[in-house]
This record gives sequence, structure tokens and C-alpha cells, in this order.
Amino acid sequence: MGGFGGVSAQGYAAFMGRFSTPLAEEFAAIGLDGVPAQARVIDVGCGPGMLTLELARRRGAETLAAVDPEPVFVAATADACPGADVRVAAAEDLPFADGVFGAALAQLVVHFMTDPVRGVGEMARVTTPGGRVSACVWDHGGGSGPLSDFWRVAAALDPDVRTESGLNGASEGQLVDIFESAGLHDVTQAIVGCTVAFRDFDDWWRPFLGGVGPAGRYVATLDDAEVARLEGALRDDLGDGAFAITARAWAAVGLVG
Repeated sequence: MGGFGGVSAQGYAAFMGRFSTPLAEEFAAIGLDGVPAQARVIDVGCGPGMLTLELARRRGAETLAAVDPEPVFVAATADACPGADVRVAAAEDLPFADGVFGAALAQLVVHFMTDPVRGVGEMARVTTPGGRVSACVWDHGGGSGPLSDFWRVAAALDPDVRTESGLNGASEGQLVDIFESAGLHDVTQAIVGCTVAFRDFDDWWRPFLGGVGPAGRYVATLDDAEVARLEGALRDDLGDGAFAITARAWAAVGLVG
């Protein structure tokens, strides 16, 4: 599982955290729906803790576990959520016994799992029978993700660019297929989303220069002239004034048999 290796917690927060933080409110509501208040909950692929913080607000940190393969993210989450059980681990190999959680959630993680069926299967393994497993992933395939404008313009300039549209679960129905292949039952699909406002173009563009995630790494491969060309094309497309981006994600929920 990867995608943000070597990125600082602050770098992630400045780039994708501005979308994943508001998304967590809507996704947590879906993932916790009907889950007993006393049940333990795990955040799989917690990053620097955007969803973990929302779950702690709703349930209390002492009921939570969280894992991520990046030690810097684990440290940030542990600092932000004292009392939570936060560990370094990949989704495909969770360090917990069978059936110890009432719910397992993974926000924006299936995109980057090395083996998504195994990863979701591990989420099911550590969840009690009848418990709830939920995941969401940006709608990169449908062009409604938070970075869709970036990739659309980048692809117009560079037809060979590898966008995020081919990532695991990025198109309608793919998450459901992964969940069913992992053995979950009564799997349903939903849409979650958020709207993020930007003061101006520079407020939106500046974090792309930090090398975060696939988009940031792509920008880092360009020379100065190519970066200037891309920036100019994006500025022409989005304008210099204030604007907002509405992003949506596919969500899937399944029950453990």
C-alpha cells in the first residue's frame, strides 16, 4: 500500500487534507451507521488522522484503533488522538485478532492498496460477524475527484501523462466488486463528497509544488518551463479569482457474514 510515502504529515494536510478533512464528516456517518456505541472501530490507512479525528469526535479516542504503513503519519495521528491505539501496519496485514471491531473504515486508501481484495478482506477479518466494513475512494474515473481539473489540463498538454483514473476503485461499481470479492455481504454503493473554497488560484496551486501524491510527483518530474506551461494553462482554465471545487467519492459498505 502506498501513494504518499516520504510525505510529511504537514505536506499531506496542506494538499489532500483540505479535501479529506471535510469528506471525513460524511464518510464517518455512513461507516458508523447502526454500529453499537460501545463497539471498537478501526481506521485503516489513517494517514495523518483526518478520519481518525472525526471518529474520535463521534466515539471517543479510547474506542479507536488506526493503522498506516507510514511511521510519520502514525506519529501524527497518535499525537492528534491520545488514547487511540495507533500502529504502523499495512491494510493487507492488520495486527489484530479476528472479530475485535464493530466497524472498519478506510477513507481514500483502497486507491493505493497493493492488493485491494486482500486489504478489504483483512478489514472484514478483524470485524465482528454482522459488523460494518466501509471504504470510499475519489471518483477519478468519472472526472469528479478533487484533482480532476488538474489531470484534465495536464493530459491536454501531455497525452502520455498517467492520471489517477486507473487507480483501484476509481470508477463506479469497482468498490462494490472489490468488497464482494473479499467476501462481504449485502454490499451497497453510495456517493460522499465535499466542497472546498479557495481564495484564488495560487491558494489552490501552491501545494502541487510540494511533491505530494501522484499529482505532486508528476509536477516534480517537469522542468521549470514545463511547470510554467502547466501553471499557465491551469490558471487560464480556473481563473485568478476565488473559486470552489466540489469533489465526490464512491463509497461501499458491506456486512461481515
